[in-house]
Amino acid sequence: MSAMLEVKDLVVSYGKIKAVKGISFSVEQGEVVTLIGTNGAGKTTTLRTISGLLRPSSGSIMFDGRDLTKVPAHEIVQLGLAHSPEGRRIFPKMTVEENLMLGAFARHDKGIRDDLAAAFELFPILKERRSQPAGTFSGGEQQMLAMGRAMMSRPKMLMLDEPSMGLSPIMMKRIMTTVTTLQEQGTTILLVEQNAQAALKRATKGYVLEVGSIVLSGSGRELLDSDDVRKAYLGED
Repeated sequence: MSAMLEVKDLVVSYGKIKAVKGISFSVEQGEVVTLIGTNGAGKTTTLRTISGLLRPSSGSIMFDGRDLTKVPAHEIVQLGLAHSPEGRRIFPKMTVEENLMLGAFARHDKGIRDDLAAAFELFPILKERRSQPAGTFSGGEQQMLAMGRAMMSRPKMLMLDEPSMGLSPIMMKRIMTTVTTLQEQGTTILLVEQNAQAALKRATKGYVLEVGSIVLSGSGRELLDSDDVRKAYLGED
């Protein structure tokens, strides 16, 4: 059985600068796969390329058997691949419910209201404040909203870019617990996360990026136990 997502020899450039240098990795259905690395390693560029916001110089991105490299971003969402971006990117003057409904922009089925109820169940604070302008939310609440909005497209796979960035330890733990919950509910997840330890604890497998290249891969447990990973990303001597 082929992987749900298979990236092969992906190269992404900004002008003459190669930000991603021929990486290959895969994500199987039901997995949580994490990409870790320092700032500038190419993690966000990789996600943005998979979701169609950037175009690769070369390589392939197969999702459910279809090459995404020339598919428009809005069609990629319709194929079942959602992206919750770094920085959350909510619409601050719109209400919480309006932001959530934007996640279902490409849908015309009768299940939208059921999925809105599911988002409210996953994040009760969103239901309590459904009519409140999203810009009045804290960073953690905005992250919940961004994740809920992505789930409104009913994705087969959810890509999360730095979901705990700038959050308190308590809120970070809540967001990471939600990652586990979504996996248990059947969503496949590709996670980019600055907190390498939290990400690897939840990951089926992980890939370490350095300056646009994958330098190490393994199960989440294997990478947590790696001396190189502990020294470079977990702050251990």
